[in-house]
Amino acid sequence: MENKLDGNAAAGLLQEIFPFEMTLAQATCVGCGSTNIVGELAAYMHGMGTIVRCPSCESVLIRVAHTNGRYWLDMQGVRVLQISTMSTSDQSAAPTV
Repeated sequence: MENKLDGNAAAGLLQEIFPFEMTLAQATCVGCGSTNIVGELAAYMHGMGTIVRCPSCESVLIRVAHTNGRYWLDMQGVRVLQISTMSTSDQSAAPTV
């Protein structure tokens, strides 16, 4: 497998698919239940595509490939993907519950 990168490396590719700031999205692992922001996940990028793994248990969370004008996205390892539609400055001003 290629060199391990942080999830920020994969976030650029994910932002081509999702119209949100993906480095701050939170992914919950099916394998161990831990929740991490995408920027903290482990990313492995190579010619076949990108693999994003849980930093706690190493389970595969996301697989992404881009070929012939199509994206192939497998998110079977993600129980929940929480994406905020507010900017970081808006989030700091948001009321807490």
